[in-house]
Amino acid sequence: MRIATTIFLTDGTITPLRLARELEQRGFSGLYLPEHTHIPVSRETPAPMGGELPPEYGRTLDPFVALAQAAAITERLSLGTGITLVAQHDPIDLAKRIATLDHLSGGRFTLGVGYGWNVEEAADHGVEWSTRRALIHDRLALMRTLWADEPAAYEGEFGSVRASLAYPKPVQKPRGPVSGPRTLFGGAAGPKLFAHIAGYADGWLPIGGRGLTESLPKLRTAWEAAGRSPQHLQVVPYGVVPSRGKLAHYADLGIEEVVLQLPAAEEVEVLRALDAYAEFL
Repeated sequence: MRIATTIFLTDGTITPLRLARELEQRGFSGLYLPEHTHIPVSRETPAPMGGELPPEYGRTLDPFVALAQAAAITERLSLGTGITLVAQHDPIDLAKRIATLDHLSGGRFTLGVGYGWNVEEAADHGVEWSTRRALIHDRLALMRTLWADEPAAYEGEFGSVRASLAYPKPVQKPRGPVSGPRTLFGGAAGPKLFAHIAGYADGWLPIGGRGLTESLPKLRTAWEAAGRSPQHLQVVPYGVVPSRGKLAHYADLGIEEVVLQLPAAEEVEVLRALDAYAEFL
């Protein structure tokens, strides 16, 4: 099983360079970073974990800039977003950024896609909350048009692009309905999310990894109903606090990668956490 990590990197934590070096040298498989452009202080949306929102949410580094630093000093470490708030980006600009990072890293990038939870943050980006899912699917289709080998036009409900020269291209080749880098959707288990994963993604990033015994068969049913090959479905438990029993359970379910949660802390504390996780490598 591949053991990757995630962390809220901020202006007060360990740096991307230092962390990436340590992860690769120690044998961890990857680094996934979350995204928040800003957190409005007038926020009315409840924190997803309940209680007060941790301060690192409002101090998060841009994941693409931080991952580019990590890519430049590593050779094997996989790089991903967990997750990208696609609705909050211009899709033409985002397509270029993703393709460039995937190209420069030699195909090591994973695009984690999320629908978001912070209504106020999304509103500042001009996102109408009730249509954000359709908006994200539209933007993914536009980006994949730009990633195609031959110039093609796209006309969608929320955006369009003319047939264009758009290089570099992502390294990974198209598979089923998906093109571009490996794409995993985050979100809570349910028929709507599972239908979206089957239609637009390579798999699922379930936060915390709870309830997989019950939810995985339902996802597999939706996946196969969409005509997708069962062996191509990827499920990557995300933000996991590990134990040997938990990882063994994931392995029994056929899971091949897990993303462990690191503290949003300074170097000494993060390295201490990596030392503790070494037993799982």
